[in-house]
Amino acid sequence: MPRCLPALALLLTLSPFTLADNWPAWRGPKGDGHSAEKNVPLEWGPTKNVRWKVALPEPGNSTPVVWGDRVLITQAADKSTRRTVMCFRRSDGKLLWQKGVEYKEKEPTHGTNPYCSASPVTDGERVIASFGSAGMVCYDLNGKELWRKDLGKMIHIWGNASSPVLYGDLCILWAGPGKQQRLVAVEKATGKTVWEHGEPGGKSDGSRPWVGSWSTPIIVRVGDHDELILGMPEKLKGFDPKTGKELWSCDGLHNGSGDQLVYTSPVYADGIVVAMGGFGGAAMAVKAGGKGDVTKTHRLWYRPQNPQRIGSPVIVGEHACILNDDGTAQCIEVKTGKDLWNKQRVGGSTWASMVAAAGRLYVTNRAGDTLVFAARPKFEQLAKNSLGEPVLASLAISDGDLFIRSHKHLWCISEKK
Repeated sequence: MPRCLPALALLLTLSPFTLADNWPAWRGPKGDGHSAEKNVPLEWGPTKNVRWKVALPEPGNSTPVVWGDRVLITQAADKSTRRTVMCFRRSDGKLLWQKGVEYKEKEPTHGTNPYCSASPVTDGERVIASFGSAGMVCYDLNGKELWRKDLGKMIHIWGNASSPVLYGDLCILWAGPGKQQRLVAVEKATGKTVWEHGEPGGKSDGSRPWVGSWSTPIIVRVGDHDELILGMPEKLKGFDPKTGKELWSCDGLHNGSGDQLVYTSPVYADGIVVAMGGFGGAAMAVKAGGKGDVTKTHRLWYRPQNPQRIGSPVIVGEHACILNDDGTAQCIEVKTGKDLWNKQRVGGSTWASMVAAAGRLYVTNRAGDTLVFAARPKFEQLAKNSLGEPVLASLAISDGDLFIRSHKHLWCISEKK
């Protein structure tokens, strides 16, 4: 058996019920925003269908991950001088442990991007978190530190937010943005570096043009092999996740104002990748599996400007759906780029990424309203559920429960008695 058993292939051998139990990473079991759950709450409010809520010490944007009876988040604490992982008991929200590292050096970020914005990842034995310039840290699920990895400074005026992903025996992280940025793969059991792939750095002092990627990579099966796909300034790229070798690249992933910024993460279905730039930048679809520069051969459609900014889409069937920062909703044909919802305006500013479950689409805006849509090409809003607290994080789904991280609380939404 190969040393690096593809995690995605392993997940696909599990039953839908097994997949439904846990939400082990940002964007769920396969990193694509999909949940196999059928019994998911449709309506809730500050006192309706709230199983529990717990206060958090400081604002944060990372998404909860769930494994069994554990709910875990990354969290800045002690006036942001500590970078921590907090672990709560799923049944009642009791804090089981909080462990972290001290980091008192000045590290720039934007006011809307608190430290510890990267979501953790877990395989049920360990939880791994990226703390930016404070490094990558691994704990077991009882809070014992297993290893700590110094990845150097990640300096950008707007901070960092890319989350680690697991692939077989590896944990892979986009260590950026900044003057030095790279993809890094380490042994998830030890933190030992297995491979690195460097990319040209960008300006980090506030002078124009602004350059950076906050994208989290996805790992997908393409034909007879796996590919790690990541959005970078000006380019979408595919890599061999076992070795870090670059396989292909496609031009055009630029920002709408002339800068080179990518916030969204790519999504994939049926051999096609949909990727978007930041601040109303480009949107495009690319056939995966190419070699070298595939801009002219594999790019299916290209839109120089699209209203997305931070959040990522989810693909349902043949359509990629997203709620944009300006409150407009889109349902884009993956193969053609046609928008069937015609930028339907449905709400306020939204940074979270869409989640698909039970034939619905869930996404929370910055005001704390979770909008629920029918997961089909015909536009239909099913619900608007308000918590009354700022939310920039994407929600997580596990065993019929929704977990929403606001700037004030961690919420467990459930219809269970």
